[in-house]
Amino acid sequence: MPLMRRIGLLVVSALVLAACSSGSPAAAPGPPVAGASTTLTSRASATVTTGQGVATLLAAGDIASCASTGDEATAALLDARPNAVIATLGDNVYESGTPAEFAQCYEPTWGRHKARTHPALGNHEYGVFRAGGYYGEFGAAAGEPPLGWYSFDLAAWHVIVLNSNCDVVGCATGGTQEKWLRDDMGAHPARCTLAIWHHPRWSSGVTHGPTPAVAPLYTALHDAGVDLLLTAHEHNYERFAPLDPAGMFDPARGIREFVVGTGGRSHYPFGPPALGSEVRNDATYGILALTLRASSYQWQFVPEAGKSFTDSGSANCH
Repeated sequence: MPLMRRIGLLVVSALVLAACSSGSPAAAPGPPVAGASTTLTSRASATVTTGQGVATLLAAGDIASCASTGDEATAALLDARPNAVIATLGDNVYESGTPAEFAQCYEPTWGRHKARTHPALGNHEYGVFRAGGYYGEFGAAAGEPPLGWYSFDLAAWHVIVLNSNCDVVGCATGGTQEKWLRDDMGAHPARCTLAIWHHPRWSSGVTHGPTPAVAPLYTALHDAGVDLLLTAHEHNYERFAPLDPAGMFDPARGIREFVVGTGGRSHYPFGPPALGSEVRNDATYGILALTLRASSYQWQFVPEAGKSFTDSGSANCH
């Protein structure tokens, strides 16, 4: 229950404060690190064995809060799919990504699946200095701190996890992250590739909306023929048609973006549909289940128990 989790959070917070009472400075987001050395930008790509060349990836962002039971509902969907790989799409725990919040609010729900989780950074993780709570929670699985981008292979697919907090790490053309991204895609010329980051390039939401700052990363993905982009930030579900960097329909090489901010924190409303928006829902928690095959993929939005909204389809890789 949320009340018990909030009580527990207060206890854990007190313990953390006591442990840090030796004079450590208060947490802060920290300065930008866009000029950091490229020797720190990548951990070795990992291969996840899934058998027979087919893998299932479960994804959502904007997840855990001791003030909500939504993450309990979506964690139950993970429980029912024990053989799938999990990707978080940022804002893993609210409000500030502190160690106490991870311990009390994330660990009891999505945290019980941490061994099969590939995380991504959201903006709320930066409530702690350089997202220290996030890196402490996920360890080596989170990529090289303080940058947070990495890649791995999942069956026949290459998966790239990026950091869309552009004001912190930089997303500009020719910058450290964009150069690493192009190098990584060049070194992993898979038939099928998907990317993950927190802030959506395209969105019909009115709370945050689209994110122009990630445009250079989106362009790099499009140049390399990437198939899918998974995002969150807007607390709703939205699927886009394959779009080019200008936001125009591009069936040959366009990237299909999913906004899956439905992990459990809360719901955000939509405004008028953005160009290319195909499906929207702002009233259902749930997860996106992707079936990744050697040259194609299927998607299904799996709703929380008691809700009926869903979305499904399939497509070939570029």
